[in-house]
Amino acid sequence: MKTSVLVVGGGLAGTSAALFLAWRGVDVTLVEKHPGSSPHPRAVGFNARVGELLRAVGLEDRLPPSRVGKGFGIRRVRVSSLVGERFEETFWSPPEQLSDIEYSPSKGVGVAQDRMEPLLRDAARELGADIRMSTRMLEFSQDDDGVTAIVQGDGEPYEIRADYLVAADGHRSPIREGLGITRTGRGYMHTSRSVLFRAPLEEYLKDGIGQFVVDGVGFLTTYGDGRWVLMLEDREYTEAELLARINQAIGRDDLDVEIITTGRWTISAGVADQFSAGRIFLAGDAAHTLPPSRGGFGANVGIEDAHNLAWKLAAVVKGESRPSLLDTYDAERRPVASLCHQQIFARNDGHNRDQAPEDAELIDNNAMHYGQLYRSAAVLGAGPELPPAQLPEQWNGQPGTRAPHVWIEPGKSTLDLFQRGWVLVADHPQWEEAAKPLGIQYERIERLDVFGLSEKGASLVRPDGYIAWRSVELPDDPAGALATAFRKSSAGTR
Repeated sequence: MKTSVLVVGGGLAGTSAALFLAWRGVDVTLVEKHPGSSPHPRAVGFNARVGELLRAVGLEDRLPPSRVGKGFGIRRVRVSSLVGERFEETFWSPPEQLSDIEYSPSKGVGVAQDRMEPLLRDAARELGADIRMSTRMLEFSQDDDGVTAIVQGDGEPYEIRADYLVAADGHRSPIREGLGITRTGRGYMHTSRSVLFRAPLEEYLKDGIGQFVVDGVGFLTTYGDGRWVLMLEDREYTEAELLARINQAIGRDDLDVEIITTGRWTISAGVADQFSAGRIFLAGDAAHTLPPSRGGFGANVGIEDAHNLAWKLAAVVKGESRPSLLDTYDAERRPVASLCHQQIFARNDGHNRDQAPEDAELIDNNAMHYGQLYRSAAVLGAGPELPPAQLPEQWNGQPGTRAPHVWIEPGKSTLDLFQRGWVLVADHPQWEEAAKPLGIQYERIERLDVFGLSEKGASLVRPDGYIAWRSVELPDDPAGALATAFRKSSAGTR
């Protein structure tokens, strides 16, 4: 069989890639060796930037909003037990540094990974993605014209021929290993055991704290749906021992506790030294293994990988852009992954800070979510003097930054104007005329100040909601300036 894009791996990154590609009208096939999602919930929830991406494809109303407190990330405290004495609380962003600024029209997604994946999978299928569970990739090869994969489901092995392949096959990634791509980072850290259980403990969550470092026991956290996980040292436990540890962590033994499942986890950290090789692209854990943190870097960053890659693949597959556009995926996403790796170890988030670089600057959580900078050939004017990330209010519409959020009418954000295609934001008839022959959507808005523009300026926003180029003032030849910027940033074939 033939497909435009083959995605290998049906976790969050792979399923998101299939969803975003199908939404953009790309013929996409996904193969996943397991019959369904892991019984372990893993990721607790998803940040508001991911909420924005799902809002654009029409999924926001299907997903419960996050209950995480504004600006805090997930709150964590050291305790003698869940019901016992509480000691110091550790913050991702200290309360005194929190801002009242609203950064996003979305609130994040308050659902665990094992329930998020089926929602994304169903939505991708509704949009036309061919998703094949219980199907394992046996081998792959690539040439100048495409990628060939041999896969096997319930029957005999068969061949899939694709123009491009997205490797979202996990942190051990046979595809990455087969390509000989190395990784840089902390490496192996430790191995832990987990016990997933259900218990009526909602009354202990009223103050908004959801993570507990329990002295002498381990790490306890909630999934917000009645399920909890307790992380323990790496050894074998009987069911009776597990129940005793759970009761010790809770601080009482009179509750109805249901043990759901157990797990063994290897915690490591590393970023692939390249995110692509020929027609194959790494995404999610295959590209970067980022240990659990309140920044939610593993799951959220993987979904954002898929989003960044999907619009570029769509443009190339449809013949709108030259293949050189795909080179910007590595240029944009690998520095983000490396910055996330640094930030995990630069702060007190349950990992060994002593091994963090001494000069590692602590970057606010909201800056990491909304204020990261892209530098690539798809961005014109992101100079070396700009920081890799800062708070949205510290930016002013520079190319390479996420387009800013402001409400333009009740229920409609500036961000709702983007992600479907290229958009020119301006408020001047000459810009509107310049956009028409290029097929660029023109959006007239009055709040040009948030884009750092004069009343005659314009910003060109990419299909992922990032600013590709801007002209602060009206140039002598608006049509020529826009055409040149569009051709360069989109690697356009027109």
